[in-house]
Amino acid sequence: DPDFDWSKVVVMTAADIPGANVVSIIIEDMPALAEGEITHHAQAVALLAAPDKATLREARKHIRPRTEPLPPVFDPEESDHQFAAYEISKGDPESAFEEATLIVQGEYRVGHQEQLYIENQAMIAEPREDGGITITGSMQCPYYVHSALKRALDLTDEQAVITQAETGGGFGGKEDYPSVVAIHAALLAQRVGKPVRMIYDRHEDIASTTKRHPAIVRYRSGVSASGRLIAQDIEVVMDGGAYCTLSPVVLSRGVLHAGGPYECPNVHIRGRSMATNTPPNGAFRGFGAPQVGFAHEIQLSRIADELGVSPAELRRRWIYREGGTTPSGQVLRESVAAEEVLREATEAADYEGVLEVSRQTRAVRWGQAQEAGAGFNSTRVRTASGIGIAMGWHGAGFTGSGEQKMGSTAGVELGADGAIRLLIANTEIGQGTNTVMPMIVADVLGVEPDEVELAPIDTSIVPNSGPTVASRTVMVVGGMVSKAAARLRALVEERSGGDFADVYKADAAANGATRIDQDFESEVEVEFDDETYTGDAYPAFGWACAVAKVDVDLDTGEVRVRSVVSADDAGRVIHPLLAEGQIEGGTLQSVGYGTIEEIKVQDGRYLNDRLATYLIPTSLDAPDITAILVEAPFSGSPHGAKGIGELPMNVAAPAVVDAIHDAVGIWITELPATSERILAALESDR
Repeated sequence: DPDFDWSKVVVMTAADIPGANVVSIIIEDMPALAEGEITHHAQAVALLAAPDKATLREARKHIRPRTEPLPPVFDPEESDHQFAAYEISKGDPESAFEEATLIVQGEYRVGHQEQLYIENQAMIAEPREDGGITITGSMQCPYYVHSALKRALDLTDEQAVITQAETGGGFGGKEDYPSVVAIHAALLAQRVGKPVRMIYDRHEDIASTTKRHPAIVRYRSGVSASGRLIAQDIEVVMDGGAYCTLSPVVLSRGVLHAGGPYECPNVHIRGRSMATNTPPNGAFRGFGAPQVGFAHEIQLSRIADELGVSPAELRRRWIYREGGTTPSGQVLRESVAAEEVLREATEAADYEGVLEVSRQTRAVRWGQAQEAGAGFNSTRVRTASGIGIAMGWHGAGFTGSGEQKMGSTAGVELGADGAIRLLIANTEIGQGTNTVMPMIVADVLGVEPDEVELAPIDTSIVPNSGPTVASRTVMVVGGMVSKAAARLRALVEERSGGDFADVYKADAAANGATRIDQDFESEVEVEFDDETYTGDAYPAFGWACAVAKVDVDLDTGEVRVRSVVSADDAGRVIHPLLAEGQIEGGTLQSVGYGTIEEIKVQDGRYLNDRLATYLIPTSLDAPDITAILVEAPFSGSPHGAKGIGELPMNVAAPAVVDAIHDAVGIWITELPATSERILAALESDR
């Protein structure tokens, strides 16, 4: 609009980007600003900056893009644009299916889930005297932002400085999207030569940022006459949204976990992530495993139903034990705790006893309903109760040789002032990094944890120790800092002749600063072929089992989750209270995923993109959660830890859906199990 006074407003488009018009991540297909084509409704086309909000809001009213509509694609199965595809084969599934006496097929669907971290996406960009930019913001992975900023603004390593502000939760949503906000703020700051602050409001955040990938998972399972699982054929289709972002790693983990924590000699798994014209989807706690976890657990419980076997008993027969071989051909040589978590969870919840009572109650109700010629929900008692179970596994750390390829580095420094400093780029996002990592270093050095300082999360100060993702921080980065601390202790004690705790301050005064950087070194031999997807997919797996108890309102279809027992194997527990907190938080997040967190999409837009309409469990909705810590230490980590943050996310949702079936006799095959879906299933089952 030429009539508007633009003198106080800066406008930038793709033509003004000094470097590459790309948000650098796995595949560089996402432009920082749309150029030629807009692929989803929330895509940035132009950037505006003004000295105050009033001017900025007025300017937005006077700028409109000229566009022509193109035919959109919203169904991933109708898309011809593939981001990634993987296939795993083991044995001869088709021959095994011919021998099977029972074949069960199922299709399972899961939708978007919003991370809903505490504070919204936010960045401050400040111009530097060297022509670079300093970014301060809410993020999980400073070096991801560092790489993206260098690429888009054509900066050197030194010119791009990234510092993490206090970050109240990430869950994967602060992994890749902060790069988008940082680039936008930095472009404007570079143009105006002044600091620029960019803060999304909650509506903008939900409407445009990455979500958990929706998925369609199809299963065909073959069972022998003796009750063994002998064949599985599995297809996974994920909706990646408009751009690739992290779809390859999400799909990869989904495919590698799709068989579930169960031994099967003949398996064929294939997966693909497809493009659609919705905002891109990305990482979210468990990234890929919760989607397939829902599918493989409901599939197994349906098989148990067909066989007339307790769902817990069937799992007990089929779970992995040491020496088991996964679909990728990985032999599980150690730290296999599937049997332990199953036993701990079922005993704590009195699973078999409660199951027997609920089945008897359901049988009586069905009898009454049939006598009356009506449906199950026509009985006089208006609430039905049930108990459900689910198991899960989660590969610890990056897939295959991912850690070796990344080449992370962590450091421990004894400063000239006598201070012990930990130098890592791994962020505190509520999971306890700032508590646990100093504990690891202090334990090695023989000092108290409060004697270990954390260096600021600033890329100009700390080395690239890798992203804060994939439950790798304690296991992988903790291993590196443990080794660095051991080397520092040995060096100080050798030159001082005393115990580190007694001499380190004097040593610092005499010798000045001593810094030890430790590169990642695998403690175990990992052989994985990225082309054939065979070999050691992960150094180790964590194991989990959840048992949920629910009440279902037969009038409204509302589900009340009364309690969840979650037993999770973390390898070695460093801080029990924080570990229990991770289980409790992950369990509640999974309960929300399974029951009420539904994003409704119309023409590529999220209809419920506000806190008033996107619902998550509150403290009033939270069930009683019992967290049980199981320890099966992993020798490939100096302290035996494997990670805990993602495991509980994989199991609570399918346990709740299994409990709904136990209560009312219907199978919900699409998450979330909303009241509408439950009532529709009850009606169709009449």
